[in-house]
Amino acid sequence: MIKLETSYGMIELTDEYFFTVISNALESCYGFSGLAEGSGVRHGIKKLLRGKKHKDSITVRRDGKALSADIHIDVAYETNISAVVKSIVNRIRYTLEEATGLEVKKINVFVDGMVRDQ
Repeated sequence: MIKLETSYGMIELTDEYFFTVISNALESCYGFSGLAEGSGVRHGIKKLLRGKKHKDSITVRRDGKALSADIHIDVAYETNISAVVKSIVNRIRYTLEEATGLEVKKINVFVDGMVRDQ
């Protein structure tokens, strides 16, 4: 959760809010195939408890007066990963800055897998 103090009072932005904003923006990005499911025992247990929304795939934190985000994704098979990541970084930066009014300092995109279209 990120708290902002404005002239109107305190605003709290929840992890669910950031998950919704970012995942909706990702849907229109070239080469994006889905949020990564992650790996390991810890993630497997969380997935069973939380369901299939992959909330651990998106993390947003306050970095001074700016925001930073970590996003774990899968990309479409046979796409240019560099172009996909560049598109995602630009889209997410714009979306977060418009949604919050805060500068976005850093966006880390981790490509955890590739998915073939079926």
